[in-house]
Amino acid sequence: MDLKLFRLINRLSGRFSPMDQLMILISNRVRYAYLLIIVYMLFKNRFNKRIALETGMAVLISFIAHFFIHLFYFRPRPFKKRRVGILIPSKMDSSFPSKHTILAFAASTTVLMFHRTLGTIMMWMSALTGFSRIWVGHHYPFDIVGSAILGSMTSVVTRIISFRKFGQKPADS
Repeated sequence: MDLKLFRLINRLSGRFSPMDQLMILISNRVRYAYLLIIVYMLFKNRFNKRIALETGMAVLISFIAHFFIHLFYFRPRPFKKRRVGILIPSKMDSSFPSKHTILAFAASTTVLMFHRTLGTIMMWMSALTGFSRIWVGHHYPFDIVGSAILGSMTSVVTRIISFRKFGQKPADS
C-alpha cells in the first residue's frame, strides 16, 4: 500500500511545471516560515517567548530522535530501489524519518497547543511539506506519516515535561 500510494502521488510530478515548482518551494523553503514565526514569537511578549522556547525544545528533541533513528534503522529512499520521478537532488541517507516533516510537525503541534488558529495554519503547512516530500520523490507516504506522528509526540512530551518542571497548569495557556 505504501508503494502504491507513493506511485499515485509521485506519478503526478513532472507533468505540470508550475505545480512541480510549488512542491519544490514547499519542500525546501517552508521551514524558513516556521523559523520566522518562532523568532517573531520569541520577541513579541513573555507568553509568546515561552511558546517559542518550548517549540525550540520540541524541535531539538525531534532532531535528536531523527539522529538516533538514522543510526539504528535504514530504509532506502524510493529513487534508490525504483525508477521514480525525482525533481531535486537528495541525500542518500535513510528515507525514514523525514527530517523536514518531523521538525515541521514538532513546531506546528507545539504552536497548536497554545494558538489554535496559527497552529492550524502551521499544521496544514506541515502536511503540505510532507506531501511535497513524496511529490519530489524523496520519501514514501508511511515515512511521512511516521515522521508526523513522531514530531507531534515530541511536542506533547515536551509540553508534559514543561507542566511538571515549571508547575504550569494546562488552563493558563
